[in-house]
Amino acid sequence: MTNDASWSLLQRVILPFETQTDVVPLYADAGTAQGVRLVEDDGMYRRPKAKNEKLNLVASSAAEAHYEDFLSRESMTVRPGQHVSFGTYFNAFPASYWRRWTTVRDVRLVVRTRGRGSVVVYKSNARGAIQRVHGELVEGKSTTSVELTLKPFGDGGWYWFDLNASSDGLELVEARWEGAVDGARAARRASSVTLQITTMNKPQYCIDNLRVLAGSLERLDSVKQILIVDQGTQKVQDHADFPELEAALDGRLRIINQANLGGSGGFARGMFEAVENGHDYALLLDDDVVIEPESIARLVTFADLCRKPTLVGGHMFDLYSRTVLHTFGEVVDLYRVQPALPHDDMDLGHDFARSNLRQTPWLHRRTDVDYNGWWMCLIPTTVIREIGLSMPVFIKWDDSEYGLRARKAGYSTVSLPGAAVWHVSWVDKDDLVGWQAYFHERNRTITALLHSDHPKSGRVLRESVQNDVKHLISMQYFTQQGRIHALQDLFKGPEALHEDLATKLPEINALRAEFPDAQVKEDVDDFPAPAAGMALTGPAVAPTKKQLIPWAVKTVGRQLLKAPADDAAERPQGFLAHRDNKWWRLAGYDSVVVSNAEGTGASWYRRRPDLLRSMLATSGRLHSRMYREWEVLADRYRAGMPQATSFEAWRATFERHTVSDSHQNRSEGPAPVEAGAPQ
Repeated sequence: MTNDASWSLLQRVILPFETQTDVVPLYADAGTAQGVRLVEDDGMYRRPKAKNEKLNLVASSAAEAHYEDFLSRESMTVRPGQHVSFGTYFNAFPASYWRRWTTVRDVRLVVRTRGRGSVVVYKSNARGAIQRVHGELVEGKSTTSVELTLKPFGDGGWYWFDLNASSDGLELVEARWEGAVDGARAARRASSVTLQITTMNKPQYCIDNLRVLAGSLERLDSVKQILIVDQGTQKVQDHADFPELEAALDGRLRIINQANLGGSGGFARGMFEAVENGHDYALLLDDDVVIEPESIARLVTFADLCRKPTLVGGHMFDLYSRTVLHTFGEVVDLYRVQPALPHDDMDLGHDFARSNLRQTPWLHRRTDVDYNGWWMCLIPTTVIREIGLSMPVFIKWDDSEYGLRARKAGYSTVSLPGAAVWHVSWVDKDDLVGWQAYFHERNRTITALLHSDHPKSGRVLRESVQNDVKHLISMQYFTQQGRIHALQDLFKGPEALHEDLATKLPEINALRAEFPDAQVKEDVDDFPAPAAGMALTGPAVAPTKKQLIPWAVKTVGRQLLKAPADDAAERPQGFLAHRDNKWWRLAGYDSVVVSNAEGTGASWYRRRPDLLRSMLATSGRLHSRMYREWEVLADRYRAGMPQATSFEAWRATFERHTVSDSHQNRSEGPAPVEAGAPQ
C-alpha cells in the first residue's frame, strides 16, 4: 500500500433476505475448508470435458448453512463446533478481476466477530488450487484485519474466509473487503447513476423491484434516478402499491410512457436519459428479474476504479432454479456470428447447490467477455457519448452488438462475479420459432455486416440457408415467412431501422392469421383426435454428417413432390411434445400437433408442398443476392449505423413515440453531447 492511498470499501459480505431460503449456497455454506475437490491433473484440466464427466467428478456438495442462523443481511450465528465458509459466489472476493481491470493492487479483509473461534483466510489460483493464507483465534468482541496483495492473480483466483466456532458458538457481526485506493481517485468517487428498467406489461415485477430498491437506499447513494420506461398497456403507475413506493423512493423515481419500441428502444431511452441527466453511468435492467441490490453498489464501485471507462455487467441466475448460474460470460464467434463460451471447460447452467465455488476449478479462471447481457449492465456515459446508443432493432443482438462496438472503440466489458440478478432462463423458451425469428435473422445478419471481417462473414449465409430449410421441412411456415421478411428488409439499409421500429412487430403478428402453425390453443383436446396408434416418426437423433446429404435429398424430395396424406388436413397424425420438436423428426410428418416451449399451448403443423416450393425459391433468391452484394451492404451498414445510433436520430424517435413523462426536470450536469463529438 502506497503512502498516498487510503482504504476504501469494495465489497460487503452479505447474507440473503429472509424470504430467499433457496439461495443460501450462494452466500454461505458449511463443511470442510476445501470441500470435495475435482481432479487437478494438468492434462485432465486442460482437456475439455463433457458436462456429465465433470459432474461425476464431484462426490457430494458441501453442507448447506442454516438460514435460521442469519440475523440480518450482514450478520449470522455460527453454531457451536460448526464451520461456515464464505468462499461462495456472493461473498468470495474475485481478486483476478480487480487485478486485471482496476487500479487496486492491495486489499484488506476486515471481519468483526463476537464469541470464541477462528478466522481462516484462503486464496485460489486460476486452476482452482486452494491455499491457506492466514488464520487467527478470536475471542469476545474482536476485529480481524488482514492485508492481502493482488499480484499473484494474473489469470484467475479468489480470496475468501471461513469461520470456525468453539463449543460456545461464534457470531459474525460484519465483514468487508477494502481496497487501497489512490487518494485523488478516492476523492473523486461520488458517481451518479441512472438506473433504468424497460418494461412491457409486467407491472408486478417492477413493483417488486422498486420495493427491493426502496429498502436498500442506504447502499444506493449513487443511484440518483430510477427510470422506468413503460412500453405496455398494463401500466406500472396504475398498480395499487405504486404511490407508496413512489413516496418511499423520495423523488428518485421517474416514469416515461412510450410506444412499444422493444428492448432496444427502452434501453436506448435509458442511455439517452442518463446522458441528459449528466450522470456518470446508465445501469440497464430487465423488468422480469429479481435484484440482489448489493450488486448495484459492486458494479459502480468496480467501474469507478477501472483504469479506463469500462462496461461492467452482472451475471444471470435462473429465476426458477435459483442456485443455477445461466452463464459465467460470453463472447461472439465472429466466424459464425453466434454467442460462444470463452473457453471449453465452462458449463452453461452451473448449479452451485451441487458444486460450490471451492469445488469447481473452472470458476477460478478469469473469464474475459465481449459483452454482457442487458439483464444487468452498467455503461459509462462517456462511452455512450462517443459510440452512440443501442441499435434501433427492437429486440435481439442489441446488447452483444453494443459490446462489440465498444470493444472496437477501445472499451472493454467485464462480467463481474458477485453481481447478479435472477431472470427467466432460456430453458423454457424457444425464440427461434415464431414472431421473434424475424428479429433473430435480421439482427444477427446486421451484426455480421458490422463486425465480422471474415469473407462473407464466414458461415452466416450458409447457416441462414440451412436454417430456412430446417424450418420449412418442419412445417414452420409462419417462422419462415418472418425470416424472409428479415432478409428483404436488410436491403433497405440502416436508414429504415428507426422507421420500422414501432411498426415491424405488428406487421409480423398480422401474418399469424395466414398460417395454422402460428395459431396456439391451450388444450390439445381443441384439436381433432389423431389416428389411433400413431407412433413417433423420424430418427430419434439428428443425422450424422455422413448421413445428412442422402437424408436431406430424400426428405426434401418427398416434401416437394409427394402430396400429404389424404386426411392430413382433417386430423393430425400425432401429438408431439416440445422436447421432441426437432427438424429431423418433424420432417417425417404430414400433420402433427406440437406443444410450445412454455407448455401453455400447442399448434397444428400441416405440410404444404406449395408453400415449401415458393418459400424455398424466395429464400434462394434472397441469399444469392445477399452473397453477391455482401461487401456493398456491409459498407452501407458500417457507414450508416453511426447515424442510426446517434442521439439525434433517437431523440427524433422518442419525440414521436413518447406518450407521457412523469418528470421532465433534469439533474444538474454537463450538456448532452452528440455521439462522435470531440470530448
